[in-house]
Amino acid sequence: MKTLCMDTTNRYLVIGLYEDDRLISGTMKESWKRQSETLFPMLIECMEEAGWDSDDIDEVVITDGPGSYTGVRIAMSVAKVFCTQKHLPLYTVSSLQLYAGLAANALVLMDARSHRAYVGIVDQGKLVEPETILDLDEIQRLVKENDYQVYGDAALLGMISCPYDLLDNFIALRPFYRSVDNIHTLTPRYLKDQSAYHLEVK
Repeated sequence: MKTLCMDTTNRYLVIGLYEDDRLISGTMKESWKRQSETLFPMLIECMEEAGWDSDDIDEVVITDGPGSYTGVRIAMSVAKVFCTQKHLPLYTVSSLQLYAGLAANALVLMDARSHRAYVGIVDQGKLVEPETILDLDEIQRLVKENDYQVYGDAALLGMISCPYDLLDNFIALRPFYRSVDNIHTLTPRYLKDQSAYHLEVK
C-alpha cells in the first residue's frame, strides 16, 4: 500500500510518501504562506526520490483544518483533483491531531491571531474535546490546571513546544483517519464560527 500524505494548514509544508506505513520520502519544511508555490516542486522531488509516479499511489491523506484560511485549501484542492482523476480513496485527519500524534494528555494550539488560538485536546491520537478557538489567557489557564503537554505554537504562551515529527505522526495516526465518502463535498474546517465555544475545564 502506497500512501501520499500532505499538510499545508500552518507554517510547514509537509509531504510524506509511505509504503506499507514506512516512510520512503518526505519533507517537513517551514514554508509560511508559500505552500502554494512550493507544494508541486517538493511533491515532484519526493516522488522522484522514491522512484514513484502518480499511478503508484493507492491512497491520499490530508489535514482538513483547522488552520490558515488559504493554507487548508491548498493540499485539499490538490488531493480532491488527484483522487477524483485517479479514483483513489481520500482520508482526512485534524491538523491539531497531527501535531500531537500519539502523545498522552496533549494540548495543541495553532495561532488564530487576535490573541487567540485554535485548540485541541488529544490523548494517544484521539481528540477528546471538540476543537475550538480560545483566548490565549484561557489556554494558559487550561494548561496550568490540567498539566497538559503543549504542542504547536507554544511560543504564544511563552512556552517551548514538546518535540514533534509531523511525518512520523501522519502514519502513526492511521487508526484515526476519517474516510471521505464524497470528495466533491469535502470542505475545510476553519472553526471561525465556533469562536464563542469554550472547552470544559476538567
